[in-house]
Amino acid sequence: MRNKSLFRLILLVLVLSLTSCKYFSGNKHEQIVAECYGQYLYKSDLQGLVPEGTTANDSVALTKQFIDNWIRGQIMLQQAEKNLTEDQKDFKDQLETYRNSLIIYAYESELVRQKLDTVITDQQIEEFYKSNQVNFQLRENIVRVNYVKIPAVSAKPDLVKKAARLLKSSKSDDLDELAGLCQNSMLTCALDDENWISFDALTREIPIKTDDQEAFLESRTFYETNDSLFVYLVNFKEYKTKEGVSPLSFETENIRNLILNRRKIELMDRMQEEIFQEALKNKEFTIY
Repeated sequence: MRNKSLFRLILLVLVLSLTSCKYFSGNKHEQIVAECYGQYLYKSDLQGLVPEGTTANDSVALTKQFIDNWIRGQIMLQQAEKNLTEDQKDFKDQLETYRNSLIIYAYESELVRQKLDTVITDQQIEEFYKSNQVNFQLRENIVRVNYVKIPAVSAKPDLVKKAARLLKSSKSDDLDELAGLCQNSMLTCALDDENWISFDALTREIPIKTDDQEAFLESRTFYETNDSLFVYLVNFKEYKTKEGVSPLSFETENIRNLILNRRKIELMDRMQEEIFQEALKNKEFTIY
């Protein structure tokens, strides 16, 4: 019975042409969609709940779940109110501490936004990398590769042979020719061997089956395989195994974030000390 009533209520919320009860508060009229122990859930509380493009059935289900959760929460709150002592329900100190923390965080965030130097040069990244290599130990095998995926339906022997020859070549003209071949023959090409990727990420693109990644990488520079959808050609340009030092190009973005984070900490420490010293100078606090 309760679910049926909720379902009818949801339909009233979703179908704007229907009218429902109104609640007047000050100069605002709020449409009520649920009530529990004198607490009201309004139509405005549901705004943005359902993502655009959601089907009607899914919209009803999402809205019903939200309303049901709200009611359950109100019921649990009512139970807690009835069964806890006044001391147990006194969160004044915690709320004050939480509020103070939020205010300080908001102020510090604004200081960071205004004053943090976010410009990081390639030289700074390289210097950080050289000074902290012990922190850049690889936790997985990584590779630099070029690869081509040829649809099985068009994988004629001559096409596969030509693509393999061009892929193995180190000449820029051959790679340009391969890029043109991929475009004209609707092949999938990944010809970006400057960037490192994890071996595991590669296996999500190429069905490489191996129980020993290190042995696999040590034993070949070119790999060909196929499944029902594609013929896969992979040219391994370079690899590094886990436990070794991660290359700079693989860590660049990570280093950038580390430098920024270090600057944030230094900025906040400096600002806090300046503010403290100013308050001390102006005798704005007293220690008894």
